[in-house]
Parts: sequence; structure tokens; C-alpha cells
Amino acid sequence: MERIRLAEDLTFSRIIHGLWRLADWNYSREEILSFIEFCLEQGITTFDHADIYGNYTCEALFGEALALKPSLRGQIEIVTKCGIKLASKYGLKHYDTSKEHIIASVHQSLKNFRTDYIDVLLIHRPDPFMNPEEVAEAFTQLKKEGKVCHFGVSNFKRSQFNMLQSYLDFPLVTNQIEVSAYRLENIEDGTVDLCLEKRIPPMVWSPLAGGKIFTATDDKAVRLRATLEQIRDELGAETIDEVLYAWLLVHPARMMPIVGSGKKERIIRAVRALALPLRREQWFEILQSSVGHEVP
Repeated sequence: MERIRLAEDLTFSRIIHGLWRLADWNYSREEILSFIEFCLEQGITTFDHADIYGNYTCEALFGEALALKPSLRGQIEIVTKCGIKLASKYGLKHYDTSKEHIIASVHQSLKNFRTDYIDVLLIHRPDPFMNPEEVAEAFTQLKKEGKVCHFGVSNFKRSQFNMLQSYLDFPLVTNQIEVSAYRLENIEDGTVDLCLEKRIPPMVWSPLAGGKIFTATDDKAVRLRATLEQIRDELGAETIDEVLYAWLLVHPARMMPIVGSGKKERIIRAVRALALPLRREQWFEILQSSVGHEVP
């Protein structure tokens, strides 16, 4: 599988597997381990987590599986996030990007994963109460201690990304953002442009729009389905989700879609999309079906 370079000493698999629903799959440790190995067989080595996933349980579930075969740690990249505090644990859902919380979150994540380093740590959401000096201090300390190798953000807009970057002596390596043929906000508002400007490959969450394109009955979803089915036939693809992934993969921003499914066939479809020869005209057909009109 193609690999994307984020830093001199860091590459990700072009397709990333997301574990935010891991607790819902009710997999045993052995089944999780088997699934990780299946992903590796497909060329997927990058796994996306967050401290809050599964109401603070998914990291530990993944770590318990890895503990069954510790040699796998050197074959994978672990991404995790912090900065959100859930009401279930803290009484009120809010953000906390203080130095104290970032460092405490990393220490807990290291314990959960049963590892001594995290490949990439992301701030999960823009925090309107963020003190960027504290974030920079936390990042610098964690990097110096070898507990986190690289840092990035998630769901940050241009001004938020540039603000935090200005306080750091090293580059943020990615911005994890929502992009799909159904959700164009980050393409339209310049967030993807910033990734191109900074030469930062974005991680892309919800690349299938949470399934809306398959089931929704609004005009946009209906138009998109028709176009995707037409292009699926033109390309000889098996399913429209392959076309949806291909639409992201051919973009010059080097987008890295996150597949959040526990079903092997879903993983295989995403990997197959890497080989689809989606043409520029087909890319724009999909775009125009989403916005409901031709480009100006």
C-alpha cells in the first residue's frame, strides 16, 4: 500500500483504521488482535484512537490485544487524541487543553496501550479557552521525554491551526478533518487549502458521511447516489463506497481516509479504492452532484 510521509521519520498507511466504535463490536482480545493482523495484511499500519472513545475504554481494549503479541507495536503507528472531557466522567462536557491535562492524558494513554510512546498526539477539538503557551509546553516536554514522537490537531480551521503552530518550535504533522462527497465544508472554507499550503497530509474522518449517502432521502443524497452508481459502473467498481474513497484519494492534498468499521469487507473496499482510475471529469461530476449545480 502507498505510504504518506508526514515527517522525516514518520509515514502513515494511505488508508487508516479508526477504533472509535471498538467497544461496540464486543470483540475478545484475541479477535481484536486478529483484526489488527488482518489490517496489517492489507497494508494498513496506522490506527486512530482518542482517549474518550468508547467512554474511555477503547484505548485499553486495543492495548490488551497488543499485549498478546507485543512484536506488533513496532509495525504500527498509534494516533490518539486528547482535550475533550465527557460528562460521564467530569459532570459537564467541556474542553481542557491545559498542560496538566495533556500530560495526564498521555500518561493514561501510554498505560492503556501498554507502550512507552505514542506516534502522533492530536488536540481533539479547537478549545476556545486554549492557552497555546501551555499546549506548547506540554508538547515540548512530551517530545523531549520521548513519550510522543509527533503532534497534530483535529478539526482545526486555518486561524486555529496557524495560531497554535506559531507557539511551537516543530511542525504540526497533520490535521484530522471531516471530508466526504456529502460534507464539503473543509474544502469550501480553505481548511484543505491550508493543508496544501503547509504540505500537511490531512487525516479524513467520516469519509462516507456516516452512511448518509447510502440511506438518506434528501435531495443531495439522492443526487449523489445516482452519480456514484453511474461512475461505479464506468469504473467497474463493486460498490459506491469504493468510489467515495477514490474521490478523496485522488485529491492532491494526499488525504488519508479513516475507515471506522469492524467488518473486513469494508476494509477491503477502501483498499480496493486505491486502484480506481477516477478521472478529473468524474471527480467534478461527484462534486456537482453534491452542491446541486455546475461549477461557476
